[in-house]
Amino acid sequence: MSRIRVWDPVIRLFHWSLVGLFLANALFTRPGKDVHVWVGYAIGALLLVRVIWGFAGSRHARFSDFPPAPAAALGQLSEMATGRRIRHAGHSPLGALMVYNILLTMTGIVATGYAMTTVTFFGVEWVEELHEALVTWAEFSAVVHFAAVLFETRRLGVNLPKAMLTGYKVMPATQARGK
Repeated sequence: MSRIRVWDPVIRLFHWSLVGLFLANALFTRPGKDVHVWVGYAIGALLLVRVIWGFAGSRHARFSDFPPAPAAALGQLSEMATGRRIRHAGHSPLGALMVYNILLTMTGIVATGYAMTTVTFFGVEWVEELHEALVTWAEFSAVVHFAAVLFETRRLGVNLPKAMLTGYKVMPATQARGK
């Protein structure tokens, strides 16, 4: 077994802060109230840090380490269907698509949320509907992400939640792609 440093502190702090702030706004704050708006601004700041870190961060944090590749994601689905177990040191192809999905969705939520605080878009129905649709999509994506992490943890024998807590993946040394 090999212990590979994958997720640096910035990535882990971003991930868990985004989870906490999104849950706070979804479950505990009231839309339109000051706390909801300020949590949205905090999420926007997190996204900005993540984008910067996607170009300047550690190896597996960089966007170049996990480009959005639909063909590779289809290949991963084929591997799963045929029972092959290919472990990735960083994001898998499907994981990469989920990262981009969540980053873009959260950016859309922040943008539409901010727009609703401006004179131009305050009370504009389509902006509110788009904001709500994006939140619903983010909630769906979070559930799929959580289920996929649990599924892949079991299927591959690599504790992905623990890796996001500690920063290290423990996996067979000969099967680590992108080490």
